[in-house]
Amino acid sequence: MPLRDRYRAAMGTGARKLLVLVSTWGPESLVRRHPGLAAQLAAHLPYDEYQLALVIHPNERSLLGTYELAERLAPALESGMILPDPHEEWASVLIAADALVTDHGSTALYYCAAQDRPIVSVHPGGGELIPTSPMGVLLDRIPRLQRAEDIADELRAYRQGPGHAAAYAAFAPARDAMDRLRSEVYALLDLAPPTHGVRPRLLPSPRPAARVPAAFDVHVAATTAGVRITRYPAGTGLPGHHLAVEHGAAGEQLARSAGLLYRRPLPASAAPVELGWTADGWTRHALSAYPGCRTAAALLPSGGCLIRVRGHEQTYAAQVEPRSEAGRIVQLDPAVALSAVHSRLVSDQPATDSRTVMNCLVGERAFAIALRPATDDESAQVI
Repeated sequence: MPLRDRYRAAMGTGARKLLVLVSTWGPESLVRRHPGLAAQLAAHLPYDEYQLALVIHPNERSLLGTYELAERLAPALESGMILPDPHEEWASVLIAADALVTDHGSTALYYCAAQDRPIVSVHPGGGELIPTSPMGVLLDRIPRLQRAEDIADELRAYRQGPGHAAAYAAFAPARDAMDRLRSEVYALLDLAPPTHGVRPRLLPSPRPAARVPAAFDVHVAATTAGVRITRYPAGTGLPGHHLAVEHGAAGEQLARSAGLLYRRPLPASAAPVELGWTADGWTRHALSAYPGCRTAAALLPSGGCLIRVRGHEQTYAAQVEPRSEAGRIVQLDPAVALSAVHSRLVSDQPATDSRTVMNCLVGERAFAIALRPATDDESAQVI
């Protein structure tokens, strides 16, 4: 548990909620009964508020094979879902999780033993579950998910208690369970257990998602508290206010359809003679090369953004301020803030000619964005 923050950092979870789906194997498993659930959740849950992971029993992974599994899960994997290794990474992911969706497999008991966080079921019953077992009792006492769009409500409906109670019943007595299990296994194998004890080693850090979406359908809602931004990986749901695309990371077809096109600084190069765009030069080039684009923006190495809007004479600079929460700092990806700025600058509101502060709402958080005309130094920064 002390490595929870490290595991979340390794996966790129950040301040998002990590929702983990766990599947056992066989005909009553989550991946057999609900093969499209991961993709449905990816299409329903805002990308900047939730991260998905899927833990699959090694028997099911062996049965399907790596290629077949990747093909079946392609929509969810393209949306940034993590598929951890079945040997040890799965356990690290459960430590990092904020909530769990489970079938009747016992992996959920490990999660419940480590922490009492929300857990919901997708198992409607069947012959593989012993009703009076710890898993049977747990599934009777937690919410059951009927539709992917109800996931937030069902997670809120969870009440603490059943998870820890089920884990205690499965692993009792808690302090002796490992030694008792070890002795029993060696007896079944008709082998004498080693005389030396075994010290558990730390779980490894899980790997980040193999694919990270670089194009988003952005939904914008103007409220009295600010501009609410909700992003979904492009193509997973209904189109929004605009399509925001990271240039050089998404396909050219998406880039040519973008209303907002942005570029991140390139990593350092080992070239003996370097060549790079200035922020001003690239934004001019982008609006020229992509006639359908309304706004081109460069994320600056300094942390701000340079923004050029088609039809506007001046360029703009934006800086999103971090939030402080109970001794922690929450920082918003500038690309998310760019969608709020874009919606403001292409609206009927007058263009800003001095410093303006606007609020960008993401989930339950509000981030202040300082928007003003860009300086010559910002325009000249190399990206």
